[in-house]
Amino acid sequence: MYKILANTIFLGKDVHFLPECHSTNDIAMDLVKNGKAIEGTIVVTDHQTRGKGQRGNSWESGQGQNITFSLVLQPKFLDVTEQFLLNIAVSCAIVKVLKEYVLDIKVKWPNDIVAPGMGKIGGVLIENSIGSRGWEAAIVGIGLNVNQSDFAVSTAQSLKTLTGTEFNREELLKLLVAQLEQEYIQLKRGNVTSLWRYYLSHLFLKDEWAQYSVGEQLVEGKIIGVSATGQLQLEDRFGVVNSFGLKEIKFLNK
Repeated sequence: MYKILANTIFLGKDVHFLPECHSTNDIAMDLVKNGKAIEGTIVVTDHQTRGKGQRGNSWESGQGQNITFSLVLQPKFLDVTEQFLLNIAVSCAIVKVLKEYVLDIKVKWPNDIVAPGMGKIGGVLIENSIGSRGWEAAIVGIGLNVNQSDFAVSTAQSLKTLTGTEFNREELLKLLVAQLEQEYIQLKRGNVTSLWRYYLSHLFLKDEWAQYSVGEQLVEGKIIGVSATGQLQLEDRFGVVNSFGLKEIKFLNK
């Protein structure tokens, strides 16, 4: 299972399959630190026991039902201040693949994949290794709910619950990796404008009024964009625009 991919240039030419592990990101990072990873190395598992999400949250994934993997990239062509561009490229790739099956797919800032009004079906966690000479490696962890039907969290969904269809996980992984490679190549070529345009056109709640929690306050605002460094830009009823980092604002709309 999960053989070396033939439909890519460099992603997936070195695949490490683990029936079970605590975190594919941790395993991938260990490979990098020990000099056992190349750009495009993929770590994939059938069961991740301690998956990580944003804000220190855990990621629930049923055994043998979903897609959980991490890939190693070396985006040395980007400055460390441009880290969010990689987030954009990865998010765009996932949305493009999933829209073939579920028409309304959005990116919930910064990198959750959601079906609006239905729930979350996936997420991305990028962990970086920064050295004295800049960006050495990026570990891109991706979790996608595919065939799981029962979740402990009521807001979680899967491709199966949304479509009623059972998916071939290995074939779907191949499609994802191929699209990830395409978007990464576009980023490397400097085609940033088109990536930004696609990302913003699929940004959850963009140009819609919604409620958010900022510290102890309940605020109403409209997402108008994301800054170059990845901060969420929210406009209030008076036309004032404020920018928020990951831990500074919380969505109240599911």
